[in-house]
Amino acid sequence: MRDAVDRILHQWAHARPDLDPAPMGVLGRLTRLTRIAETRLKTVFAHHGLERGEFDVLATLRRAAPPDGMTAGALARASMVTSGAVTNRLDRLEAKGHITRRTDPHNRRTVVVALTPQGRDLIDRAVTAHLDNEHRLLAALTPDQRDDLARNLRTLLISLGDTADDHPDRD
Repeated sequence: MRDAVDRILHQWAHARPDLDPAPMGVLGRLTRLTRIAETRLKTVFAHHGLERGEFDVLATLRRAAPPDGMTAGALARASMVTSGAVTNRLDRLEAKGHITRRTDPHNRRTVVVALTPQGRDLIDRAVTAHLDNEHRLLAALTPDQRDDLARNLRTLLISLGDTADDHPDRD
């Protein structure tokens, strides 16, 4: 069976046989896959009353924050978005009652963000549904194929400079 990218590669082979369009096969499929996955992921987030960015903030707080919360700066680094974007997301999540913000008593310039019990319950339900959805999205691959794909994508990301900050909670 062929996909839409196969058709594009075939067309380039005829239009410009002097070129090697193989990278289009990988990057074109990654682009198409991202679009399809984002649409299906948004559906699950919306079912829980969340936007993608709000889910990311709640998930970061749930998986990475100590019980008393984490600073807004650490949250921005751990979720890989700008501090301005985090502030907007925090405003929405606070208005919905999912997070609290308080000034750090040791440093009045620092804001500490924590999940409310309602926010913790919501993210626990949402992340379960999210992972179920991701399993469905990857169902065509065997576990070994998933592992191989994840390993190859990690190698590519690292080669392009996308590495982990091993200390995202530092201010």
